[in-house]
Amino acid sequence: MSYSTELTRAGAGADSAWAKARYYARQYPLGAVGALIMIVFVLTAIFADAVTGFSPFSTNPTHSLARPGTAHWMGADVMGRDIFSRIVHGARISLAVGIGSTLLGGIFGVSIGIASGYIGGWFDLIVQRVTDIMQALPLLVLALVMSAALGPSLQNTIISISIPLIPYVARVIRANTLALREQAYIEAGHAIGLDDWRIAVRHILPNTLAPLIVISTAQLGSTILTEASLSFLGLGVPEPHPSWGRMLSESAAEYMRTAPWLVIFPGLAISLAVFGTNMLGDALRDILDPRQRG
Repeated sequence: MSYSTELTRAGAGADSAWAKARYYARQYPLGAVGALIMIVFVLTAIFADAVTGFSPFSTNPTHSLARPGTAHWMGADVMGRDIFSRIVHGARISLAVGIGSTLLGGIFGVSIGIASGYIGGWFDLIVQRVTDIMQALPLLVLALVMSAALGPSLQNTIISISIPLIPYVARVIRANTLALREQAYIEAGHAIGLDDWRIAVRHILPNTLAPLIVISTAQLGSTILTEASLSFLGLGVPEPHPSWGRMLSESAAEYMRTAPWLVIFPGLAISLAVFGTNMLGDALRDILDPRQRG
């Protein structure tokens, strides 16, 4: 195959990808808006040091409670720290906690869900009763209990939020596994002598990726909001790390009237992040699940 032919095929593939992206953007405009918002947040988190001109940790008493202006676009807090810089760097914390807890909860949830649905019997019964107990508590309440037990830190916050996610993922994956194990190709695998481990990993697991992507994207917004709630209560990411929830807890009660920008901008960042993930999750659900189309 010539080099020019490879370039032609690569260009055709790129054009096809852009054509699909434009098609889905027209079909799901809110999903496209959500994807754009999340892309902006991800790029902002990656290039946070280049985006801002201030350190999120540096204080300047002369700029205490400075109003939004040319020096500080979103104003400054009571210690003179730049709000814009803290929100930009806070995106790293929120995305790290959101993605980390979603991945951790997804890994354990998928493993438990596939094992429960495929093995069945007494194992499935025990797993489902434990899942019922965990789901009896709301996500925030269980995360609050875990965070209080483990202590405030970035790693503990990720663990505290990931544990309540496990039963939700496990339930969805188990239901999908119960349907998949009755398919003809699974019976054919048993007929030719494939062991259960290979069937579960090579044939069942790949077919659970679509619902896993949907539920993970939908839960990402919940994890970001839960992290903000834990930080607001003082049980999330501790100082000096910039956290949107902690920024609200430090200023909501005392400075709401005298310096409203201390509350408006962190609250707007949380709202946009949750809105973006929810809209993107709804669009992915419609795209990946044929039953939701039309």
